[in-house]
Amino acid sequence: MAEATPQPRPSHAWIASLISTVVTLPLAFVVLVFGGLSPMACDSCSESGSDRFDTSFEAAWAVLSCGLVLALIVLIASWVFKRRRPPTCVSLAVLAPGTVVITWAAFMALIDWP
Repeated sequence: MAEATPQPRPSHAWIASLISTVVTLPLAFVVLVFGGLSPMACDSCSESGSDRFDTSFEAAWAVLSCGLVLALIVLIASWVFKRRRPPTCVSLAVLAPGTVVITWAAFMALIDWP
């Protein structure tokens, strides 16, 4: 009689990726809309204030765009690792919305607001 090999327990790491997706995508959308509408803050600025704002906004927009793409890559990676490495999946799932928050903070810090 052959002994039955124990079946591996199903991993529930996909729940972390699902929650991360539900949090990260709307949060990234709000940050992107806020970033896109932020040039309106300097509509009534003087010429010198507008120049300072535009210069700082270009760099901040690049940081915002790259940060949101990085958050999307981290989110996708959390789904990829859900079966092979569940602890990595959970870590990446937590890191994805954190990346959006850090990106937003960097965007806000880089802009020379009027």
